[in-house]
Amino acid sequence: MNGQGESTAVLTVNAGSSSLRLDLVDGGCVVDSAHAERAVDPAAARDEVSEFLGRHLDRDVAAVAHRLVHGGDLVHAPTVADDEIVRALRGITDLAPLHLPPALALLEAARELLPAVPHVLCPDTAFHAGLPDAAAVYALPGQWRERWGLRRYGFHGLSYAWALDRAAELLGRPAAELDLVLAHLGGGSSVCAVSGGRSLDTSMGFTPLDGVPMSKRSGGVDPGMLLWLLEEGRLTPDELREGLERRSGLLGLSGGRSGDTRDLVAAERDGDEQAALALAVFCHRVSREIAAAATSLGRLDALVFTGEIGWDQPEVREAICRRLRLLGVEPPARGNRDDDGPVSGTGAAVPVLVVEVHEELQLARECLGELYGPKDP
Repeated sequence: MNGQGESTAVLTVNAGSSSLRLDLVDGGCVVDSAHAERAVDPAAARDEVSEFLGRHLDRDVAAVAHRLVHGGDLVHAPTVADDEIVRALRGITDLAPLHLPPALALLEAARELLPAVPHVLCPDTAFHAGLPDAAAVYALPGQWRERWGLRRYGFHGLSYAWALDRAAELLGRPAAELDLVLAHLGGGSSVCAVSGGRSLDTSMGFTPLDGVPMSKRSGGVDPGMLLWLLEEGRLTPDELREGLERRSGLLGLSGGRSGDTRDLVAAERDGDEQAALALAVFCHRVSREIAAAATSLGRLDALVFTGEIGWDQPEVREAICRRLRLLGVEPPARGNRDDDGPVSGTGAAVPVLVVEVHEELQLARECLGELYGPKDP
């Protein structure tokens, strides 16, 4: 309940590149969830939301929180959606073509079904909005940067905000006093350096395609190679985009076998060389980004893994940490946990923590913070 005695139940809407999650959050708890591992069909968005709401006709929804992967130059912080903002966001869907169209379709459906409650856009980019210029500015002509807003935006901000607070609780120190590297590893993956509660650097850039290899996305590649592929009729822009976003990453490295590390770990044990290569490239690139991110910090108080892979794939965590001994990181002493906490040995110079991803709780927290001031979800 808020100060005026109204309901604080929040419907959270999270459209990933190949998933949909709807949660009803009330009093800091998830009351109900619907989770599908498939891309959202924009034409069916209204049915998805309507079906979920139909399970909770007896509960008042105070607000709807929408994960907005890319806010561009339009949405820098949690913001109540209106017609003008929605129209403007439709003009930048090409910045995150796997995420923004389904998110906007779900926003339109939810606003139609729940017209009397506020709908709050919570951008993943907000956590990185204060990146230092040295980390945010691309070495491109100034006219390009100014005309098109070219800069490093960074993503996975909802996940990082939650993981930062949990890490501070686990370490028993205020977030403002910690220097951390956080790695969100999942279908989309990135790395972030945080000091004083602020993002100082991150591996994703202008779009969620940059950085480390992901499940199906390439991550960062040589721009000269991309230009070469576009010349002499080798690939069309559409073919290049489709290949980089849907047929690369772990899927491409494994010869099309799988973009799921669980499948690849099992295949590597059975002697599959392409699966082994995919995992080796992924772990090499993630460890390289972690080491690079650490150069933005004065020290390294902990390394924090989150995201589905970071939380639930001990073989990947171990392979990454083995490469980071130069930073004082040792391979984890234990495998998976049932709760958030350390996986490193007692007295480790650099604690290694795992934090289960809870974007739905962070969405509710940011939504209520925007409407009523900071508070627990």
